[in-house]
Amino acid sequence: MKTCASILLLLSLVTLAAHAQNQTQPPAGGVMWNDEYVKVNHLRLHYIRLGQDSQTILFLHGFPEFWYAWKNQLAEFGQDYQAVAMDLRGYNLSDKPTPVEDYAAALLIADIKGMLDHLSKGRKAILVAHDWGGVLAWAFAAAHPEYLEKLVIINAPHPAVFQRELQANPAQQKASAYMTLFRSPLAEATLSANHYAALAQAVFGGAAKPEAFTAADRSAYLAAWAQPGALTGGLNYYRAAKLGPPQPEVPAAKPDWLSQLPTLTITVPTLVIWGERDTALLSGNLDGLDKYVPRLTVKRIPNGTHWVIHEEPELINRSIREFIGR
Repeated sequence: MKTCASILLLLSLVTLAAHAQNQTQPPAGGVMWNDEYVKVNHLRLHYIRLGQDSQTILFLHGFPEFWYAWKNQLAEFGQDYQAVAMDLRGYNLSDKPTPVEDYAAALLIADIKGMLDHLSKGRKAILVAHDWGGVLAWAFAAAHPEYLEKLVIINAPHPAVFQRELQANPAQQKASAYMTLFRSPLAEATLSANHYAALAQAVFGGAAKPEAFTAADRSAYLAAWAQPGALTGGLNYYRAAKLGPPQPEVPAAKPDWLSQLPTLTITVPTLVIWGERDTALLSGNLDGLDKYVPRLTVKRIPNGTHWVIHEEPELINRSIREFIGR
């Protein structure tokens, strides 16, 4: 009987991995993910949508994730919004341009604008974002506030605040040391070695709750990381932005996403949710944030890590609902 059970489990995992490759996975509750694509800025971008004919709530993932990071939020907000999670350029099933310069801030901001033009048809949207997606969301809100009704940021620093922390906070400099590797030519080989062991440890091993990532989640992530060009696409965000702690032998460079922003002030009502056990992006990034975001609400989650959307999906959903419902 144990042998039969083991075979069935193996077959189930293989099936889930195959589904992940095609991005048509049924989450809990039997909801089916339907792939959709749109041509934006000469690129074919992939997204998942639940709900129709209502206000758009667009979810942006970070590194090294993809649309699937938001599966719990899609299921929740797809009930009464047009809930959309996209694969950013360079990730998973979206196009992955090769040149580093194709990941400049202006182009990434234009991708979001193109997606909202396609989805919202002139109606103001709600933008929810994490990690690198959050950096883009800050930049988009600065450049195009007229597109947004509200902004929700989860463990993603405001560009100006993060630049301050990288320059002046030794703890954040130490926490950001990995960015030097991510910008180097060794990054792809290091992160993909032993079937993406380093990425798996950073994501699955970094969560405070072991059950935050299921076997199906792990299969989906491994399939996304294995998409040709996806790892380089994600790393090119760091390379294009020149993002990382200062190095004695390298002249300081003004980050790409700072130099291209028309303003550093965010006029859109903003909720920032922060897992305070984040070891990569420290809570010092909240200090002085209100200087740049006058209409700011901050929710700290003391036991949350960088992967708080996976650890506390119900709390995240409830916090977003309370904010956007005001």
